[in-house]
Amino acid sequence: MVEDHQTHTVPEDSDRLRALAVFMGFADADAFAAALLARLRTVEDHYAGLFEEEPSLGGPGTLVFTGGEDHPGTLETLKGLGFREPSAASGIVRKWHTGRYRATRSTRARELLTEVMPALLEAFSKTLNPDAALIGFDRFLAGLPAGVQLFSLFYSNPALLTLVAEIMGSAPRLAETLGRQPILFDAVLTADFFEEPPDAAALAEEFDAALGQARDLQDVIAILCRRVNDRFFQIGVHVLRGHLHPEEAGRPLSDLADAAMRRLLAAVEDEFAERHGRFPGGGMAVVALGKAGGRELTIGSDLDLLFVYDAKGADHSDGARPLVPIQYFTRLAQRFIGALTAPTGEGSMYEVDMRLRPSGNAGPIASSLESLARYHRDNAWSWEHMALTRARVVIAPDGLRAALEETFRGALTRERDPDRLVTDVADMRARMARERGSTNIWDVKNLRGGLVDIEFVAQYLQLRHGHEHPEVLAANTTDALVRLRDAGLLGEEDTAALLDAMHLWRNVQGVLRLSFGEGFDNNALSEGSRALLARACGAADYDALRTTIDDTARRAHAVFHALIEGPAAASPPPEKAG
Repeated sequence: MVEDHQTHTVPEDSDRLRALAVFMGFADADAFAAALLARLRTVEDHYAGLFEEEPSLGGPGTLVFTGGEDHPGTLETLKGLGFREPSAASGIVRKWHTGRYRATRSTRARELLTEVMPALLEAFSKTLNPDAALIGFDRFLAGLPAGVQLFSLFYSNPALLTLVAEIMGSAPRLAETLGRQPILFDAVLTADFFEEPPDAAALAEEFDAALGQARDLQDVIAILCRRVNDRFFQIGVHVLRGHLHPEEAGRPLSDLADAAMRRLLAAVEDEFAERHGRFPGGGMAVVALGKAGGRELTIGSDLDLLFVYDAKGADHSDGARPLVPIQYFTRLAQRFIGALTAPTGEGSMYEVDMRLRPSGNAGPIASSLESLARYHRDNAWSWEHMALTRARVVIAPDGLRAALEETFRGALTRERDPDRLVTDVADMRARMARERGSTNIWDVKNLRGGLVDIEFVAQYLQLRHGHEHPEVLAANTTDALVRLRDAGLLGEEDTAALLDAMHLWRNVQGVLRLSFGEGFDNNALSEGSRALLARACGAADYDALRTTIDDTARRAHAVFHALIEGPAAASPPPEKAG
């Protein structure tokens, strides 16, 4: 502000410049100038980091896409760019220029598309399979409601075209996400997009600042959903670009889920309390299990959650419409799940899986602290205690957090019959193999020697030795294996085999989830996806990776057999399954 008017021009007059500097809190004009120039250089550096290698919008040769027939010069240009089916590629682009899609129906959209087309095709030509990248972009365009804004963005920021080509050629799932939410491109233009993803504390500050604009719970859901999906996209691009190994994405993805759940639950509780009040001194805890508990999330992972409450002995809540504890916290948990999974214009945040709660789908949505402790003391099956090894309290009042952690520790460190335990674990794995077993080497979760086998080894050994060695307990599988080794409960060679497999499986799974989600078809692997897989897993090429997978699975399964299957077969039948 200068003379009560908004301006973007620094005064040239020395007296006015000095006055502005003092007004801004600086000692003099020189100090102000130094700070301003430093800030401008920082912005310039960030911008250069994104766009310093902007491709020219000029053409690589003849490109004519008018009329109903292929232009001979255009076919030659496309062939020179590496398109294996130049006629098919030409037909796709001609379709855009005839306004077949909503995104290209306006004259302005087609004008902008014509301007960026040479650079776009050149960007596709630099992928391993230009034809596949073009087809992916065609699917992307087909789903867009409009194109002017996006094409204008490409025109103003040609470097985005390289990223688009990479996504279309190597990460179809990211491409689908962009098709549903093209606004995600805005995130790429932020200064911190290619910096390390923020940790939990930074995310909390980011969310708090954004939520200052929220007027109600629906605004909170929409704002958080936008922020979460922006960060999903950022982390996915970091993996695609090789800035993060897929395995390394588990931490920022888990931080993101934790931060979003904390802010969302607070908003849900506030709205719920307006009608039903609260339980003074009490509250509800959110416990993460599975990948969320172990901080091993991948793109698209569900959240395995458990809700536990403590009403502090109160018979009902203190609101205008009081509820008894089980009603109150069940409804609160349901509201929270609904908010977490709600579809919005920005998509949804997460899917929630509650099957790991006491008694599974037949159990209550929210359990009291007393009933949870009683269940795990008297009724829980061995597999439920295995799942409990990965429990992590994400949100809870301090007193409830401490009580929960003590409850979990008590359940996991109780003395057990080793023969019965190993038989239970082996039986459960055999059932899973019958129901979900796979010989597909890319199903690294269920493959023998895959993630399930490794997790079962870690969970079995924690339950087997937790009574005498509570220090081995860890929600993260890798941490648990290391602690078991350090305690002398898992041999060096066996630990190395399992850790090598764990790293490989998480990298493979991370890339496949990024590229295809759950529905992966080996035949759908493009050359770009194969190269991405090989690079992320440290293999020379795709064929070498397949060989590594076979060898790694064999070694990991040998450890599982030696520690669980073999001893279970030699154990006397238990008197009662549990």
